[in-house]
Amino acid sequence: MAGARAAAAASSAGSSASSGNQPPQEPGLGELLEEFSRTQYRAKECSGIGGSKVERIEKRCLELFGRDYCFSVIPNMNGDICGHYPRHIVFLEYESSEKEKDTFESTVQVSKLQDLIHRSKMARCRGRFVCPVILFKGKHICRSATLAGWGELYGRSGYNYFFSGGADDAWADVEDVTEEDCAVRSGDTHLFDKVRGYDIKLLRYLSVKYICDLMVENKKVKFGMNVTSSEKVDKAQRYADFTLLSIPYPGCEFFKEYKDRDYMAEGLIFNWKQDYVDAPLSIPDFLTHSLNIDWSQYQSWDLVQQTQNYLKLLLSLVNSDDDSGLLVHCISGWDRTPLFISLLRLSLWADGLIHTSLKPAEILYLTVAYDWFLFGHMLVDRLSKGEEIFFFCFNFLKHITSEEFSALKTQRRKSLPARDAGFTLEDICMLRRKDRGSTTSLGSDFSLVMESSPGAAGTGPSRSADSGSLEEEPLILSTECPLEPATTLRGPLAFPPGAGGSQVFQLLILKPF
Repeated sequence: MAGARAAAAASSAGSSASSGNQPPQEPGLGELLEEFSRTQYRAKECSGIGGSKVERIEKRCLELFGRDYCFSVIPNMNGDICGHYPRHIVFLEYESSEKEKDTFESTVQVSKLQDLIHRSKMARCRGRFVCPVILFKGKHICRSATLAGWGELYGRSGYNYFFSGGADDAWADVEDVTEEDCAVRSGDTHLFDKVRGYDIKLLRYLSVKYICDLMVENKKVKFGMNVTSSEKVDKAQRYADFTLLSIPYPGCEFFKEYKDRDYMAEGLIFNWKQDYVDAPLSIPDFLTHSLNIDWSQYQSWDLVQQTQNYLKLLLSLVNSDDDSGLLVHCISGWDRTPLFISLLRLSLWADGLIHTSLKPAEILYLTVAYDWFLFGHMLVDRLSKGEEIFFFCFNFLKHITSEEFSALKTQRRKSLPARDAGFTLEDICMLRRKDRGSTTSLGSDFSLVMESSPGAAGTGPSRSADSGSLEEEPLILSTECPLEPATTLRGPLAFPPGAGGSQVFQLLILKPF
């Protein structure tokens, strides 16, 4: 079948054919982060300068998905579907094991899925349609942008100019609009019925029931014009059959304050009284009873508490007894959305529930490359503005090492079944700080550390997979990877240990001037 062929192709994508030639070295986190911090991924611009690096990153992602899943690839080679989605959009069908195939084999026909995607893309901001990215217990965890408003549907290029503040970020070009799109637009009365109808068909085809909206607004307003909408304020209540959750979360601009506080999220509280903030938290009561969280206090939570509680909610949704999928979106779907998609992927991996064959460095590579880079996160722009939501994602991992974030019915964080002596999320995600120097300066390089051997210069303790006790200090060996000062990644992230406490993966270590 198509998925099996894709998985087979992916397994060989990262290496050369068996012709006696030495296969190229697999791209590592250092190369990925260097590319990510220098340029923004656009499907239309993958050829030319840097094209070979991007191709290596894309192939590496396919190979990592193929370790555990049979999947199909939805082609987006020139950004034909979406200019800032991956050129190879992965649709996970089932886990490679025969047991998983028998239990959760997909009923989705890829050809029909592609047709629905093409028809529904106009429904959402910047054409960022509902895209499945994680498969868990046969359920699709999806990501997208919010619903498009009149401004985008009737003038996407002009809309992008106003929305982004300039023509340089006019993502959805005029050539993206097909004759079918124009035909849809011609009937004003039925415009939203048609485009949102296709969106709803796509959601239903993927068995999505829960829609989690991270916007702090009901509609995004720019220069007095509603440029986007959302399911929760759809006047015709087209999305009434879905379970809608409004879980407002600060946008990327708020993470400038996080950086200015020396990357301290504790005590950092969003100002909910700002004029544009008009979307209250709204979660159906039947979804909150088991979580033991006082949701009425959400405006008093700091950034750590808010992220923790939202992640608990998302984990409870995907771990429910029904077979319903989940959609997570913000406005454009490339800042807050990858934050929670990445946290979900890493947390479920730490439970031994997804990507079970991947090692710590491999799951980190996959989530950085696929969830952030290939889905269009504008890291260069965000770093230049100090809006470091990308760094926050990995810095935050130290706050979700306890059992309360486990999706397993029984405790999991002390021991993972059949996984190289039992990796845990605490093992890979403890933060070990080093002197960063001034928070206003930009370092000139970062290090990717992949260490083995216990007991030397490092100070990061490891957790024993068997006893849960903290023990053994890993040796630190660094490999320098110079970057331009204007695009330096900041902050240390230690991910100890792997393979029975013998490896440490350290990401984004600042070397101050």
